[in-house]
Amino acid sequence: MVPKYEVVLVRPDIAGNTGQIGRSCMALGCRLHLVHPLGYQITDANLKRAGLDYWPNLDLKQHDSVSDWIKSVEPSREVWLLSTKAEKDWSPSEASPGATLVFGSETGGLPDEVHARWPGRERKIPIDPRARSLNLSACVAMTLGSLIFSKR
Repeated sequence: MVPKYEVVLVRPDIAGNTGQIGRSCMALGCRLHLVHPLGYQITDANLKRAGLDYWPNLDLKQHDSVSDWIKSVEPSREVWLLSTKAEKDWSPSEASPGATLVFGSETGGLPDEVHARWPGRERKIPIDPRARSLNLSACVAMTLGSLIFSKR
């Protein structure tokens, strides 16, 4: 089955978030990419608890480093960077089915080399300016939901 979207987590820190994101990706027909180093072990109990029994059915790809992941992305692939540092708001109408959605770590965001590779592709989820950010798993769920339900 061709994934509806590719979700990339670059150096995620919190196992529970990754577990929830994996569960969402599996349930919504998306592939999850984990870019190492991770802030936890892939066998972490929190990841398993949040991912429930969905984890074995997840379409998962792991990459040893940011540079390894970047090299694996086809040049013609549509890539969107979801970042609190973006100037433009996220709009699901911009993204095509099968696009790659990239999210940074909970504490560090996206590395400069990712921004440099896809300049102008940064988007942010518009939130109240008094808030710094949203939870990573909530951001992924909102982004996927906005795409999947707007394309029906």
